[in-house]
Amino acid sequence: MDAGTAPETPPASPRGRFFYGWYVVAAVFVIHTVSCGLIFYNLSIFLKAFVAEGGFTVSAASNATALFFVSSGIAGLAVGWLLDRYDPRWVVTFGALLSGAVLASAGHVTAMWQLYAFYILFGIGNAAVAVIPGMTIVARWFTRQRSKAIAYASTGLSLGGIVFTPLSAGLIERYGLMDAAYWLGLVLVIGVIPVALIVLRASPEAIGLSPDGDPPRRSADGSLLPPDGVTFEEAVRSRFFILCTAAFVFSMMAQVGSLAHQFRLVSTRTGDDQMAALAVAIMAAASIAGRLVGGVVLSHVASKTYLYAIYMLQALSFVLFAFVQGPIALFVASAVFGSTVGNMQMMQPLIVAEAFGLKAYARILSVSQMITTCANAAGPALLGFLYVTAGGYEIAFLALTISSALGFASLYAAGPVRALIDAKERPGKD
Repeated sequence: MDAGTAPETPPASPRGRFFYGWYVVAAVFVIHTVSCGLIFYNLSIFLKAFVAEGGFTVSAASNATALFFVSSGIAGLAVGWLLDRYDPRWVVTFGALLSGAVLASAGHVTAMWQLYAFYILFGIGNAAVAVIPGMTIVARWFTRQRSKAIAYASTGLSLGGIVFTPLSAGLIERYGLMDAAYWLGLVLVIGVIPVALIVLRASPEAIGLSPDGDPPRRSADGSLLPPDGVTFEEAVRSRFFILCTAAFVFSMMAQVGSLAHQFRLVSTRTGDDQMAALAVAIMAAASIAGRLVGGVVLSHVASKTYLYAIYMLQALSFVLFAFVQGPIALFVASAVFGSTVGNMQMMQPLIVAEAFGLKAYARILSVSQMITTCANAAGPALLGFLYVTAGGYEIAFLALTISSALGFASLYAAGPVRALIDAKERPGKD
């Protein structure tokens, strides 16, 4: 048998009681938990450590951190191209090895060029190990249950902050950045690579299955049908792609800005860092709960309608942050905001799959993510500028409310979600 064309031995048959795609979801959940917890959520911890132990100024460390988002977004374009051509297990393995090595080197960063190199390489590793490969793989394994599968898999993005942020902060405080970084890098490699190599598979077709465990889709000659969808060129030139991406730029820039300033806002208004920490924990818990609820609701509600509701909730949370003062009110604002955080993160991969199909999904998502991620870098700086200019957070968070409204308007103007796919299918039905 030709090894180049034969599928891998399937760990579960189509008639098995448990569809193998759910093992893939569990693997992506673990990979997201470990990688996001030790990469994305460690950014603020490293910023503090580089200032305290590396001798860098807050301004220099903050500016270098912005390079993480830019490099991650740009590297995502290459990751999308690689995922369409090679086994995603090797892409994820590369990302974990690079991220782990960079993480382990944190204690050796002493010069400005090293700080910039650290964040640039960290961003590249993040692009190869986190959202784009994870969501691409899950989207390939499910059609009818895609929203639920993406919701479960992407919950790891929030859980990572809850599990690994205290671990990282505790290790650095106890052993210092130099020694703690080695262990954190090792945990990342061990937590990601074995799971990726053993469990992940590029698609159900790679092991003789079909999305959702359905019978394989075959053409008249008996060959497997290719993935549905439109080409990369058609997608990125479409009105829906341009305006939907703009909608996520407005909403995610506001979200990242709010995440960066939430602790300081609550601490300032309550005069208590413990209250601020509790507010952040409430936000993270609400993010997980909201994502899980969203996975169920999206089985019954159109994705665009659901996203409208998320935009309105996000705007409401920013209005609350602008004006409320007491701890309880701030906790409520944090919970409302948190319920939108996880949902917003999972909706971009989901709506891209629904709008354009799987034919060029990885490349289309990578471009949308690149634009959004680069915009994310401006969020914290913009909110900080507004805070200084206006002399407080009231005007700053009202500006974020306007950003959410612009996101809502952009999504509305984008038109029907499946306009391109429906247009391609219609001639064949006439």
